[in-house]
Amino acid sequence: MNTDLHGRVALITGASSGIGAATARAYGREGARVAITYRNHPDRAGKVAADVEAAGGQAHVVRLDLEDPATIDHAVAAVAERWGGIDVLVANAVRWGGDAPPDPALRFEDVPLREWHAMIGANLVGTAATVRAVLPGMRAKGWGRIVLISSGVAEEGLPGPGPYGTAKSGLHGLARGLAWNAGRDGILVNVVAPGFTLTDSRPDFPASVTDALAAATPTRRLSSADDVAGLIVFLGSGANGNLTGELLRDGSAAARAPHIGG
Repeated sequence: MNTDLHGRVALITGASSGIGAATARAYGREGARVAITYRNHPDRAGKVAADVEAAGGQAHVVRLDLEDPATIDHAVAAVAERWGGIDVLVANAVRWGGDAPPDPALRFEDVPLREWHAMIGANLVGTAATVRAVLPGMRAKGWGRIVLISSGVAEEGLPGPGPYGTAKSGLHGLARGLAWNAGRDGILVNVVAPGFTLTDSRPDFPASVTDALAAATPTRRLSSADDVAGLIVFLGSGANGNLTGELLRDGSAAARAPHIGG
């Protein structure tokens, strides 16, 4: 399979750990020039950059905060200045809204509106701002690939109130609209919605939990970050010739664990 990624420029947001880091390494193995963004951990991003270069790609690290539009514009401009433009955007950065799962007993009406504004502002509007920043360059080239990273939570929900799932579900509508808006300019836009994924950034769960989740999937195993990265690389490459506006789920998406999240 010819991915046509050698020398292409891929901007991967939130790539200092987890699925984003695995995706950066995967693009590096394809010979891409990979821009890795982080919000709080430049040391982790630097380690991923070293991995990308060891895999055969080029790497550049830049800060990006979905809640700060100026950092989005700066990151895109810095990458474009360094490498002449951006061919691929993997919008993986996320605002989790805390380290613990939502309280299932919390009532919808008890969530402060400021939390709704913050969650949707970062995960939906911040992602849209990132897309907005890269689109002119892609249109000028007549080629581009955009992959938005959603979550199984967008479809399955969570016990209690769900501003996070609401924000993530908005990415599905964003991709459908973008597919029509940008398709004639050679830009393909899709969404990947991972289920429960085994990553280096996910806390350890008891084997009884992960075994039960794996048993609920068709393959009897949970996806790794590398599994999801492989799907993202395909969608964000020349191997994807005309797939756009679609939502793709990995095998772990069948394992419904609303008390844990996607």
